[in-house]
Amino acid sequence: MTVQNSIKQFIKRIFNFLLNLLRPIYRFGGHVKFAIRRIGGLSSSVNKSIKIYREEGLKGVLTRFKKIIALNEKTTYQGWIERYDTLTPESRAKMRNLIKKNSSKPLISIIMPTFNTKSEWLIEAIESVRNQIYPNWELCIADDASTDPDVRPLLERYTKEDPRIKVIFREKNGHISESSNTALKLATGDWIALFDHDDLLSETALFWVVEAIKQNPKAQLIYSDEDKIDERGVRQAPYFKCDWNVDLFYSHNLITHLGVYRAKLVKKIGGFRVGLEGSQDHDLALRYIEHIKPNQIHHIPRILYHWRIHSLSTAKSGDNKSYAKLAGVKALNDHFKRQNINAKAEPVDLGFRVRYQLPPKPPLVSLIIPTRNGLSLLKTCVNSIIEKTTYPHYEIIIVDNGSDDPATLQFLDDLKNSGKATVIRDDSPFNYSALNNKAVKLAKGEIVGLLNNDLEVISPGWLSEMASHALRPEIGAVGAKLWYPNNTLQHGGVIIGLGGVAGHAHKHLARGNPGYMGRAVLIQNLSAVTAACLVVRKSVYEEVHGLEEKKLTVAFNDVDFCLRLREKGYRNLFTPYAEFYHYESATRGYEDNPEKIRRFQKEIQYMNERWGDQLLNDPAYSPNLTLDHENFHVASPPRVEQI
Repeated sequence: MTVQNSIKQFIKRIFNFLLNLLRPIYRFGGHVKFAIRRIGGLSSSVNKSIKIYREEGLKGVLTRFKKIIALNEKTTYQGWIERYDTLTPESRAKMRNLIKKNSSKPLISIIMPTFNTKSEWLIEAIESVRNQIYPNWELCIADDASTDPDVRPLLERYTKEDPRIKVIFREKNGHISESSNTALKLATGDWIALFDHDDLLSETALFWVVEAIKQNPKAQLIYSDEDKIDERGVRQAPYFKCDWNVDLFYSHNLITHLGVYRAKLVKKIGGFRVGLEGSQDHDLALRYIEHIKPNQIHHIPRILYHWRIHSLSTAKSGDNKSYAKLAGVKALNDHFKRQNINAKAEPVDLGFRVRYQLPPKPPLVSLIIPTRNGLSLLKTCVNSIIEKTTYPHYEIIIVDNGSDDPATLQFLDDLKNSGKATVIRDDSPFNYSALNNKAVKLAKGEIVGLLNNDLEVISPGWLSEMASHALRPEIGAVGAKLWYPNNTLQHGGVIIGLGGVAGHAHKHLARGNPGYMGRAVLIQNLSAVTAACLVVRKSVYEEVHGLEEKKLTVAFNDVDFCLRLREKGYRNLFTPYAEFYHYESATRGYEDNPEKIRRFQKEIQYMNERWGDQLLNDPAYSPNLTLDHENFHVASPPRVEQI
């Protein structure tokens, strides 16, 4: 061993010693953070702890904290892997038995370009393919003129050991797109799977791919969940993906790994484009989906791929390949041009923002605000719209549901007399659905916006952003990003099934936190958005007969409305680029008396009867994520069939 290596080993031992010393402190800090999130924030945690201490003493506080630690341990990713993603001899035997029974055994061609790969990583990558439970594969490797002398003999040895491994040695370095196309020429399989030279496949990856093909014979594109693996072999940062979500795909490459494509179509569209290096996979997928239907894209909700984290990998930091972001912008804009979509992508921190162009003369938008008294809130809401909104063509319709406060009535009269708003008086018992439905009938706009009276505009371009999406023919309801006054998130979209019927994504997330895999800061399709701020074309609103005013007078009418839009084939959308403060329930209060509780229970019953199992299977959410909380934590157990 050289002196340099001895020093390296010594430093490594010291580092590991310090790491082991600090790990308990780190874990304790993690438990504290988990407890604070679970209880509802720092202030709430302190107040509840004080209350428990006064009633039960220190023992009571420690007992509660131990329960939270147990829950946190149960839902950590390492614990999840041990319980739900670790094969047993029995499960392997069941899988092999299923493979034998399957009459169709498609050949999967795994495409792997390589260049100067670290030998131990290259070996691990290849062995992860050889260890596949499903045996009918071929590994097509194109070495892009590696200068490392260890690479060629290693690859030649593997071709001799396993005839399923094919290797071609390029004479000239051409970067990843050319190298991938060279590997593609070796492929003879029905399907193409993309694989990076320093990553790992799950042992079950191809088994689940073939199962998906068997169950979805019309599928043209298959993708799976993924996680990351560090240099010590520790898995982390799982990305439990949703089902096909084209607006999220435009915001970042949802498919990535493991992506599996029909070989015939990949070759038909010319494989990988030179000049798109760094985003060649995203570009391939964009060109590929132009030839297939959305229902031919299948998501496998299982971790089948492990990205290697090292100092130069994109898995560790997108900044390591900044050219990839520029290539991604080009790939998206080329796609929009080919599809005649009047939109333009631009880079943002965690992906891309796609701006859709408004027509030269933007249509009238009718903003509908039901209210009852609450002058200070209403005044803040209306004034913020008038003073900040940059969209040029809108009207405000205020539905006054029984206000009796003189100051409020005077404010409404002033708005009406000044021409700043139309005021409709409706003294019937409060029915949020009916109030909005009546107002929509009177609205003159091509687009209607449903707004709570306890909103305050943050982003001046909010209505331009929401209207630009609402005008897209395929889009139904468009929702905004709503903040509590303390700058924690109130609404980042609605996830069906959270808490029983529905809940808000990333609730209480701190401002500046991008959320789970960036989903708090990326445009995406969701099953529902809140009617506290919802924009939709009037024709679409009327097509589904508006909000359900007989069965859902107060709660869940927006969720039901969005699900009916989805049922009609529209995609609902959340945009983080329309921001408001939301002083939630400030005027109508909470479900805190017997009458309200009974009404709320009936509304829950209706939602369960109307939508059934759909409330447990939100395609915009993962069955591997919890329905108990809004924090995108792993589910224990997951709602995925186990073998």
